[in-house]
Amino acid sequence: MNDARRTIVIMGAAGRDFHNFNMVYREDAAFRIVAFTAAQIPGIDARTYPPQLAGDLYPDGIPVLPEAELEEICRRHRVDEVVFAYSDVTHEYVMHVAACVVASGCSFTLLGPDQTTLASRRPVIAVSAVRTGCGKSQTSRYLAGKLAAAGVRVAAIRHPMPYGDLAAQAVQRFEQMEDLDAAECTLEEREEYEPYLEAGHSVYAGVDYARILEAAESSADIILWDGGNNDMPFIQPDLHIVLVDALRPGHETRYWPGEANLRAADIVVIAKTDSARPDDIAALCGTIATINPGAVIVHAASPVALDDPDAVAGKRVLVIEDGPTLTHGGAATGAGFVAARSGGAAEIIDPRPHAAPGIRAVFEAFPHIGPVLPAMGYSEVQRRALVETVEACSADIVVAGTPIDIAEDLGLSSVVVRARYSYADAGEIRLWDQVSQWLTDINSD
Repeated sequence: MNDARRTIVIMGAAGRDFHNFNMVYREDAAFRIVAFTAAQIPGIDARTYPPQLAGDLYPDGIPVLPEAELEEICRRHRVDEVVFAYSDVTHEYVMHVAACVVASGCSFTLLGPDQTTLASRRPVIAVSAVRTGCGKSQTSRYLAGKLAAAGVRVAAIRHPMPYGDLAAQAVQRFEQMEDLDAAECTLEEREEYEPYLEAGHSVYAGVDYARILEAAESSADIILWDGGNNDMPFIQPDLHIVLVDALRPGHETRYWPGEANLRAADIVVIAKTDSARPDDIAALCGTIATINPGAVIVHAASPVALDDPDAVAGKRVLVIEDGPTLTHGGAATGAGFVAARSGGAAEIIDPRPHAAPGIRAVFEAFPHIGPVLPAMGYSEVQRRALVETVEACSADIVVAGTPIDIAEDLGLSSVVVRARYSYADAGEIRLWDQVSQWLTDINSD
């Protein structure tokens, strides 16, 4: 008997792919999802999207397979359509994938917001970006603090990072540090969640965002979407704030789906103007005015401060940076490097000659990374390799540009000085003024 269902593979990286499935395909018997493929994040393939999340049409769940096997999967299952569902990749990369898919006989699809965003019962502010590492999280936390100070109950919902037991991570709410330990969060998850908890805010995340949104709405006046990578929001925004990076001019129109975010923005924040060239800032303003002339432009700084500057001056320093900003974010260094140099470090130790095998593989995969150590901790093996690399560098001081207490989280014996970065306005148009006016407008309707 012929199977009339349309056979589909969803390409992803443990986030947007699962969300698109939940929104569009999970309950539709016209489709047959034969596999997810996984990229970008190590160790997220060779598992199964579980039947508890996949629904009644998939009693055995759905396999998650390496993206390298895509063409073979398409042939084996006679796939009709491949859905591309992850972010922070160049337009050129997306079309190379499309060429491979089309050459194998399949259609290639990018799903849009009309199909994939949830509608909320609460007003929604979304913070997204054109690239990883623009400063979304610090901007989101800044707004969370401002909203709370204004007496607004805010629920922060974070873009997914379900790298462990998917069924257990379906709906997550974190209120205190012990919740992170209980959930066995990776370093990458802790980098996003810990700063919210330190500031007294709770944060929601997980896999099933319809249920996550329902849980968040029960305790909030405003939903704050804190995006990941440069992905589009999962929840339909009433106010969409998009960050561009003044240190990476031109990237705003070269990456998927960052350009889509920029074109859809209500407010565009030009981040890192305090350390960028005036010509680059002017070029960004010109691009924004051309492709989204209705957007309000806010200039912002990302000031970095060391917890103990005197401990860094004159010392041999190892710098640990936020991992994703360096890897698929494409940055050579980060806030920790800037802070170490401005703090008067006598030497910044290059960790690459000292890297343990699990970290050496990261440097080999991302040769653009400079003389800094990415805080990679997607698995226990990788965490051990990170600790071994720190110890092998024999630094006087470690400067940590990651937003977590990495000394505590990894049990480091080295003295660690944290480099903390935050949002700051850097122009006449201020972000909170714009958001405050929006609040006034919606409350008067």
